[in-house]
Amino acid sequence: MNNLSATILKHKKAVVIAFALFTVLSAIAQFFVSVNYNMVDYLPDDAESTQALEVMEQEFTASVPNTRVMVMDVSLQEALTLKEEMEAIEGVSEVIWLDDVVDLKTPLEMADQEMIETYYKNENALFSISVEAGDEVRITDAIYELIGENGAIAGEAINTASSQKMAGNESMYAAILLVPIIIFILIISTTSWVEPILFLTAIGVSVLINLGTNIFIGEVSFVTQSVAPILQLAVSLDYAVFLLHSFHEYRKTMNSPEEAMQLAMKKSFPAITASAATTFFGFIALTFMEFKIGSDLGVNLVKGIVLSFISVMVFLPALTLLFYKWMDKTQHKNFVPSFEGLGKFMLKLRFPSLLIIFIILIPAFLAQSNTGFTYGLGELPETSRAGSDFIAIKEAFGEATPLVLLVPSGDVAKETELVQDLEELDYVTSVIAYVNMVGQVIPPEFLDESITNEFYSENYSRIVINTNQGTEGDIPFAIVQQVQDTAEEYYGEKALSLGESVTLYDIKNTVAKDNVVVNLITVITIAIVLMVTFRSITIPIVLLITIQAAVWINLSIPYFTESPLVFVGYLIISTVQLAATVDYAILLTEAYQHHRKEMSAYQAIVKTVDEKTFSISISAAILSSVGFILWITSSNPIVGSIGLLLGRGALLAFIMVVCVLPAMLFVFDKLIRKTTYKSNFYEEK
Repeated sequence: MNNLSATILKHKKAVVIAFALFTVLSAIAQFFVSVNYNMVDYLPDDAESTQALEVMEQEFTASVPNTRVMVMDVSLQEALTLKEEMEAIEGVSEVIWLDDVVDLKTPLEMADQEMIETYYKNENALFSISVEAGDEVRITDAIYELIGENGAIAGEAINTASSQKMAGNESMYAAILLVPIIIFILIISTTSWVEPILFLTAIGVSVLINLGTNIFIGEVSFVTQSVAPILQLAVSLDYAVFLLHSFHEYRKTMNSPEEAMQLAMKKSFPAITASAATTFFGFIALTFMEFKIGSDLGVNLVKGIVLSFISVMVFLPALTLLFYKWMDKTQHKNFVPSFEGLGKFMLKLRFPSLLIIFIILIPAFLAQSNTGFTYGLGELPETSRAGSDFIAIKEAFGEATPLVLLVPSGDVAKETELVQDLEELDYVTSVIAYVNMVGQVIPPEFLDESITNEFYSENYSRIVINTNQGTEGDIPFAIVQQVQDTAEEYYGEKALSLGESVTLYDIKNTVAKDNVVVNLITVITIAIVLMVTFRSITIPIVLLITIQAAVWINLSIPYFTESPLVFVGYLIISTVQLAATVDYAILLTEAYQHHRKEMSAYQAIVKTVDEKTFSISISAAILSSVGFILWITSSNPIVGSIGLLLGRGALLAFIMVVCVLPAMLFVFDKLIRKTTYKSNFYEEK
């Protein structure tokens, strides 16, 4: 380490120039990284909806109806004209309306009124359309231009388009709010006006390089794009703080700044490595998710932690030595408040605090296991156009979700029986298939291809099933299962289903498995890092119980408030909170171990809490600020959910580490001493 640090400091200008060059190239490269907003692309290859989508794209030109468009105060003829104009928009592959299920040449009074009101009600027309993925913004903008202010769009395409439009502005808004808050927090924790700028520069450089190196991946998910940069900044600022605090301490005794920095790099390396390692392995767990949004985020966060570690250990020392005179010239008084007496106070409350936490722990664990979840994007804010449009369509026509069934073609009689069974299912409002729309007595080869191509390909028959339910929940998922079971009775595993409900049903089944795997890997890997760091069996258990309790309490709150939780946010935060906040426990426990070699358990705890509470509060304040600002600024329910859970989780972890961990360390002191290799704890005579 000495030789490496000496080389870095000797060539400090070259190091800073090299990092600056990499940062500029990365800042340019990030604009060539595409962002994927389609959650279907992140399902495993063996998911039914993934396989069905591949077949659909190979066999048919039309896709799954994924958007509803309502136009108010129109006649039947005006609605038909609008349908033709929407079909003419490039990227709209299909428009389904009343004329596709009812013969408009006959009086409407003679038709099924429930069927009619699915598409035309109180002179309002509701179209079910298919929008091609990848160009949702342009297509929905063209539809809005066609239908005007009185029209409304709801569904997958407009949700994706809204997220894309808002993502860039919201990231900028979050940064504008966040950077001043972080600078303010860092100013309080330092004695120089320039020092916070060095912190942010070191981590900011690693964030930009991380974003730029995504060009080698090609594309990232919208969750990664929104969350990863800010999360990387929040969890790795501690590394810079550790290093520069050590540098300040050693400058008091060393002859030159170079010697002080070299010693600071050596002495802070174990602490920074341990902190980075727990976060690194926690984020590694995300890469094992079958639902690839988690693995996409995990790869970016792992890459970000490594880059932050390199930036702090290589770039920051060189940068600091170039500008340390500015730090000296911009000194200010110490704003750090005294926490003397807090340690004694916490130990007085050790038994009540332990009793309270163990009483809370079981209900919290059970509650977080029974929280209601949403598996899609969630509901957009009512203040947005997409959110208000969804409400307008729901109030006028209720909810509706189409499913598409692909079954082997060739057996008309079997297909007819299947369609009849599907029509009898609960919540199914209509079934659109060749055998009931055209007629089973007319062979497809006698009709124009423009008609038959909607229903038949070379190998498959396409059946559209309209339901009067939303996209997800107990009933929509039960409908998906009923449709799949009914089709399997006739065609076995050859029948394939797809649609937004099917996708979300597959996501639900996938992430349920991921939840167990990811949490297990997170706990095991972090436990191993803690065992190596502290050379103890008991300390990892105490630390994991402390932070895991904070995670469970955090995730149980939606259950008690009866607010459904976006599952992607739940799954990610159950890993991220543990990985990011276990550093607080490590910082306090390392200080406790150090003091315990020189004094009694009581004195060691008191001194540790008095000394380390402020440092822990700074880290928690930064991470919590990041989370709450993501929650406030993001209109994307997934990103907002991650932000709220992260902000609240950081605060809960801080409370647990300051209030509960000291009590546990004190109560289990004798056990810790016996189960720690070469503990060398002080023994009172």
